[in-house]
Amino acid sequence: MRASHLACLLVLTLLGRWAHAQAVASADLASYERALTAQAGDPERGRRLVVDRQQGFCLLCHSGPFAEERFQGTMAPDLSARAGQRAPAQLRAQLLRPSLFNPGTIMPAYGTPTTTGWRVHPQFQGKALLQPQDIEDIVAYLMQMKP
Repeated sequence: MRASHLACLLVLTLLGRWAHAQAVASADLASYERALTAQAGDPERGRRLVVDRQQGFCLLCHSGPFAEERFQGTMAPDLSARAGQRAPAQLRAQLLRPSLFNPGTIMPAYGTPTTTGWRVHPQFQGKALLQPQDIEDIVAYLMQMKP
């Protein structure tokens, strides 16, 4: 098979996976419409969590408009790439169940207790990486972020 045929096959496969993930995600988004807490998300606290490498962990893989942060991740999309284009339910689902959008992701489900299968610090074993209010704060920050 020629290289151009392989490239086309790869693109079609990736597009098919993306389309499937989008269809599954949109069907499951209804369960993420409701906020996790009664208290509204605090965008300022959400930003602090996003840049905090000891709590939010976002910048380990993602980058964004954080000039004060020297080392930002390159394994995942820039957080501002689709800023303002997603609904709160999509962002909440991305944090709580990232495999809805990418079945092969290494992004952890932040609201689910970690298991021994994940290599995490012992302080996080059996605990969620983020609490419900943390997730709501991050969603509030991402919603107001400008591209």
